[in-house]
Amino acid sequence: MDKKKFLFVSLDGFIGDIAWQVIKEGHEARYFIRNESNQDIADGFVPKVEDWRKEVDWADVVIFDDVLGLGKEAQNLRKNGKFVIGGTEYTDRLEDDRTFGQEELKRTGISILPYKEFSDFTDAIGYVEKNPNRYVIKPSGEAQNLKRMLFVGEEEDGKDVIKVLEAYRKVSTDDIKVFQLQRRVTGVEIAVGAFFNGSQFVHPININFEHKKLFPGQIGPSTGEMGTSMYWSKANRLFNATLARLESKLRKERYAGYIDINCIVNANGIYPLEFTARFGYPTIFIQQEGIQMPMAEFLFNLACGNLKEFKTKKGFQVGVRIVVPPYPFKDEDTFDRYSNNAAILFKKQYYDGIHIEDVKNIDGQWLVAGTMGVVLVVVGIGQTMKQAQSQAYSRIKNIIIPNMYYRTDIGNRWFEDSDKLHTWGYLREA
Repeated sequence: MDKKKFLFVSLDGFIGDIAWQVIKEGHEARYFIRNESNQDIADGFVPKVEDWRKEVDWADVVIFDDVLGLGKEAQNLRKNGKFVIGGTEYTDRLEDDRTFGQEELKRTGISILPYKEFSDFTDAIGYVEKNPNRYVIKPSGEAQNLKRMLFVGEEEDGKDVIKVLEAYRKVSTDDIKVFQLQRRVTGVEIAVGAFFNGSQFVHPININFEHKKLFPGQIGPSTGEMGTSMYWSKANRLFNATLARLESKLRKERYAGYIDINCIVNANGIYPLEFTARFGYPTIFIQQEGIQMPMAEFLFNLACGNLKEFKTKKGFQVGVRIVVPPYPFKDEDTFDRYSNNAAILFKKQYYDGIHIEDVKNIDGQWLVAGTMGVVLVVVGIGQTMKQAQSQAYSRIKNIIIPNMYYRTDIGNRWFEDSDKLHTWGYLREA
């Protein structure tokens, strides 16, 4: 492919690694980050711009990395004939407005879990008292990014949920304006995702397993994510029962990008939980390791609608997130004291499988950037899950960052969950 120009537009600086990859492949890239506290992310890796709108005419492709209003921007550019990877107002709403997303699933004939939306904690407490059960508290809108606010109830009578709601009523009314109480069911948590080229899904699809708790063994606070295991597949029962049913709507929207549905499945059925109507992080970095074509070529052809299928590596991919304090919490004092500008060192100058997140490069020295403490994603691949895990964790041993921490069990869920999923038939290729 001839040399192309890529403009990356970000709210918080998520997509720097992909922009850097495009540059390493011989293309040009420029990067805009709106959040002032994160604007040093990817310094030294990708050239920055202060006003992305002034760069649109320069770019061959514009790539948006989030929802929260960026879908409208992408939609407007697409209508003006620009090649764009990004959403629409509709696809943004699928993710940002949990109730809308659930109702769209219901509209397409997909079974959903019972839920109720609230804007008042007192009303929610009264609802649980009258309808005792296990519930999940799920903030909507921008509050979804406050992962510490998501709470998964364990008690059958809902008393633990009531206690959390009472605490939120005292201290979190400014943070959480709208939230759901969703009935909790037990089963296997699994996500199915695929790229969409403006008119159809691009194959193969992606089956992935997120690990959101901070500590090994699914213990501790919920995070954005601590790692993911995945593999590529032909269309299967899970895909056909969920994402495939949205194809006509996505075609009408001319959506171009990645879309994913996280689900709980058990012997009784498939229950979608939430959409990700954009690239996932760290999902896209892990996927990159399995896509057998240059990322610049992949992105350009996805944006202009020419990509219909692509080759991938066989087997499994495991991505482990390396973080530093205060992750998963936001505490600028803690970040400044323990992590800001911390050196990122490698025992050997070996960077295979290493993907940057909140990192900058000053005169060849990698340093921690931003404010959140999300530093690197380290990826391993293998014919088996154990091989992929082994490669990822052996690569982590080459890394030195003061105060770094990570989960040591990314991928372990597969060894138990895969038996259930195969028994229930959800992974069977259609």
